[in-house]
Amino acid sequence: METSSLKPTLENVLKSNNVKRAWQRVKRNHGACGVDGMTTEEFPEYARKNWKEVRLQLEENKYLPAPVLRVLIPKRSGGKRALGIPTVVDRVIQQAIAQVLTPVFDPCFSESSFGFRPERSAQDAARKVSELKVQGYRIAVEIDLEKFFDNVNHDILMHLVAKKVRDKPLLKLIGKYLRAGVQLDGVKQPTKIGVPQGGPLSPLLSNIVLDVLDKELEAREHKFVRYADDFVILVKSERAGTRVQASITRFLAKRLKLPVNQEKSKVIKAQEVEFLGFTFRGNKLQWTKDAFQELKYNLKRLSSRSWGVSFNYLILKLNEYIRGWTNYFGIAQGYQVLVEVDSWLRRRLRCCLWKQWRYARTKVRELIKLGTNVKLAIRHAMSRKSYWRLSKTLATHSGLTNKWFEQQGLCSLKTIWIQIHYPS
Repeated sequence: METSSLKPTLENVLKSNNVKRAWQRVKRNHGACGVDGMTTEEFPEYARKNWKEVRLQLEENKYLPAPVLRVLIPKRSGGKRALGIPTVVDRVIQQAIAQVLTPVFDPCFSESSFGFRPERSAQDAARKVSELKVQGYRIAVEIDLEKFFDNVNHDILMHLVAKKVRDKPLLKLIGKYLRAGVQLDGVKQPTKIGVPQGGPLSPLLSNIVLDVLDKELEAREHKFVRYADDFVILVKSERAGTRVQASITRFLAKRLKLPVNQEKSKVIKAQEVEFLGFTFRGNKLQWTKDAFQELKYNLKRLSSRSWGVSFNYLILKLNEYIRGWTNYFGIAQGYQVLVEVDSWLRRRLRCCLWKQWRYARTKVRELIKLGTNVKLAIRHAMSRKSYWRLSKTLATHSGLTNKWFEQQGLCSLKTIWIQIHYPS
């Protein structure tokens, strides 16, 4: 039986094919250990010995989810973001629940909701904002939900879930996950409100809560785009924007009991909006300055001369990051900037090789091997100039050419951008 045809019951959640699919999804995502220290590699052996008992506890309403391990991740902008890491067992169970509930709830979600939904992405959300701006919606209302995942009201959430889930055992299990608590620095803390970020079930539950907001915005005939708890409302005048900001803030507080960060909420011109790492200048979709600085920062970190790893490993890690960044931001305009970044990155890699070669005789040997003139190789190998200066010399460029880096497998931001915008 396909997951999409399963009714939202605990019995269907625990069907073997559904649990197997859940485990495969958790396994692909890897993830860190929860409070019990179990890794994804250790789970199969644990399941062989204990899954029957876990399943029996679930069926008899005796299963108690482990508290979520709370990890505080520093933000580059300052402060810390709380991330919850359930145990592998709880991740599998939550994923199994999400697979049964998603086909029930997702079809009824708003067309303007893009976060954590099948066949939808942050890029789709950014494109939608760009389309609305072109249609003449020049003013944007940005409302910042203050620590949304920490402030979700359990009663409101469970009431919304119960509208479509009638199975009491399943409702009780979801309630247990909401109240499982968190563990920080070895101390367990209760969770009377909030949905811990990091669990497979949390994105769906957050969408169920915020779908109430979506329906209200649709009833008022507002143009908006939402991705998880980030959303922007587009209007045609500043006066309308001020009115909408005030009324939606009241609605969120009264209907969903969600506080709004007044300092971060604002009414601005649509071209000044920064949404999901994108900005909207004229008719162009571009990445934000922060997103670009993040790119430069990470490329610099991964191409550091003092990292102490092999050149092949360095290329591997750079490629992983470049592919990830371009898969997300590649839809934006910025060809010329990426050409410059490619050139800058190759120069840093030439510095890395120059340092790894270390001795003059090694430099001469490697440059000659790469096709550099012998006299040129000797002269530059004996030079006392800095790595950065030497990385732009004729000797270095004649050996460590752009084509050579391509042969080593280095991904090019420019090339990937062209493939995205001009697929053959």
